[in-house]
Amino acid sequence: PTGDLPHGVWTSGDEKHVYVGLENQDAVSAIDTSTNKVIATVAVGQQPQALVYVPDAVPSGPGTDNLLPLGEAGQVSHLRLAALEPTSAASATVSVNALGPLDLLQIAATGLVPGGSYTLWLVTSRTPPFRSKEPLVTFKANLAGAQIAQTIGPLRRVLTAAPDQGGTEQRFLLVTEVGHDAAVLVQSEAPPP
Repeated sequence: PTGDLPHGVWTSGDEKHVYVGLENQDAVSAIDTSTNKVIATVAVGQQPQALVYVPDAVPSGPGTDNLLPLGEAGQVSHLRLAALEPTSAASATVSVNALGPLDLLQIAATGLVPGGSYTLWLVTSRTPPFRSKEPLVTFKANLAGAQIAQTIGPLRRVLTAAPDQGGTEQRFLLVTEVGHDAAVLVQSEAPPP
């Protein structure tokens, strides 16, 4: 296991390490090839989908010349959605990335009914009855019962600002099957790894 939505696997020049971009974790993991264990995870910014390792690209010095802090691009939120039904294999991770005044929300869901249609909602309660449901995106699970869907809006602030933090009402994410009110996935309290 490497993290959320791995992309861009690349080996080091000496083949002692493998590097993996984690799209929904906004990071890169380094794996020791002799033990197959993650030895480091580094925040790199928004949704890496590819990477390239170049041996001896920095022949001297720390290799940080011309690098800048992530700034607004480093403002991310990572959430986990879990099934309410204990026997369900459904789960999802959500990454919310700043795009200036708007945010990009990306959900990566698995364990769904193959071919089923689902809606991701913004709600004001983590438990039924789910109040103030606002639809964010509707998507269809692929033949493996998985899907990645995206939406854009002022979501990071809405999802993280509780009343004691200047928000009007804390909001949560909920996934239902289209045409049904029962929750398939609900935002959990535990953050993703």
